[in-house]
Amino acid sequence: MIIGNKAFDFDKKAYIMGILNITPDSFSDGGEYFNVQKALTRAQKMLIEGADIIDIGGESTRPGATFVEAEEELKRIIEPIKLLAEQIDIPISVDTYKGEVAEASIKAGASMINDIMGLQGDKRLGEVVAYYDVPICVMMNRRIMETTGDILKDLDIFINKSLLKAQALGIKDERIILDPGIGFGITSEQSFKLISNLNCLKKYGKPILLGASRKRIIWQTLNVRPDEGLSGTLATTAIGILNGANIIRVHDIRENVECSRIAKEILRNK
Repeated sequence: MIIGNKAFDFDKKAYIMGILNITPDSFSDGGEYFNVQKALTRAQKMLIEGADIIDIGGESTRPGATFVEAEEELKRIIEPIKLLAEQIDIPISVDTYKGEVAEASIKAGASMINDIMGLQGDKRLGEVVAYYDVPICVMMNRRIMETTGDILKDLDIFINKSLLKAQALGIKDERIILDPGIGFGITSEQSFKLISNLNCLKKYGKPILLGASRKRIIWQTLNVRPDEGLSGTLATTAIGILNGANIIRVHDIRENVECSRIAKEILRNK
């Protein structure tokens, strides 16, 4: 897969996507990078530590988060995207479910969209992705679907519906990445089941992204603060890669880069 100007060979490596939340209220690092210079400094540090993609978000999607209008979201992220696109040579992804934000971000220098609505929200977002021919991460969001009570069945239903929408919109098959949606409308037990059964997504023949970093399943299980969830995150990274994850979306870069390398070596010697 080509993302931006970089070729990603998922057979050879598990890639690390660094999280850059330019928000005042994200669950783990809200407010830490809520100005342009701090955001740029953080992105440069992630690059040095080995991140392969930077994922920029201007709206928190934690449970109970305040909705952010597209205008405000763009005000938060466009300048950092423009400056980063000039300064770094790895792809910039934008975490948004709004078509207006996606288009402006791509024009500013982003080369991938990370959609927590899995193409089942704003139709314009899918149209933008198809028009600009950029990769999209399609995430299962159980908050917006009628559930069956079986988490794996729900995953299949949601992903199949998203892929049909992608096809109808003209999004190329090879531009799609799948994300099981850890923590979005599901319990910790269900999240652990998804990670344990991550390879069930392999039947779709697309790269798999796993985003469990510092989430409730970790800090609640370990009885620690979200920013103390590194050890638990590393466990999900290793198990996730062994179960088929190709991209790991995380806050802590260096540690997850090292973890991913060891996990991949274990897989090679299976």
